[in-house]
Amino acid sequence: MTHDSGPPAGQTPQAARHFEPDLRPMTRINLRPIASPMPVGFFAVAIASFIVGSLQLGLLGDEAHLAVALTILPAFILQLIVSILAFGARDVLAATLMACFSGTWLASSLVLAFDPPSGARVLGVLNLVFALFALMMATVAHRKRSMWLVLCVAVPRFTVAALFNFTGAAWVGYLSGAFGMLLAVAALYAAFALMLEDMRGEEVLPVGRLGPAHEAVEGNLAVQLRNLERQAGVRRTL
Repeated sequence: MTHDSGPPAGQTPQAARHFEPDLRPMTRINLRPIASPMPVGFFAVAIASFIVGSLQLGLLGDEAHLAVALTILPAFILQLIVSILAFGARDVLAATLMACFSGTWLASSLVLAFDPPSGARVLGVLNLVFALFALMMATVAHRKRSMWLVLCVAVPRFTVAALFNFTGAAWVGYLSGAFGMLLAVAALYAAFALMLEDMRGEEVLPVGRLGPAHEAVEGNLAVQLRNLERQAGVRRTL
């Protein structure tokens, strides 16, 4: 049987209660590497944007709303998965962007499928708020130029889409469709460039990483673990 030896020599019991050993040598943080989910997220943006843009440009006919709604619905699921994986990879920008895109595709799909009363105006409010969100994201995503490019195209695309929802003017719909096609091209490039980078382990097509985003790919392990104790999931509170 063992007995507590009491507080360290020279310390009162009250002082001993506030004594805490240094736990850092006993702390272990396990990291699980994953493949980058961002190519999937950007491919989903490209496909859904192309389909919606085709509808707004009149390429699919006036009776294609339900088919378009069902076709863009998988983008909601794919980008939700990407968001969850991005949160696990400690990339709050990518996770937030993909989660909000995911919710927007779900809402757009449901409104197109069921055509509820005032659905177009409500969708216009959603598109306008998303455009504002994309603008705010663009101001902090400049170190990830591929994401920044997608956001810069998303701002006018969703702004014009909101205007089309409010007015119903045909020419505004065509303009929104054109911006949708441009967004699809930007997202397609970002997806392909990031996929090649993850496969080769180096930048193949220009991605435009700057600062910490550049160090995350080019830096060594010590750079990756810098300030890890302050990351969400490691520190005590968010």
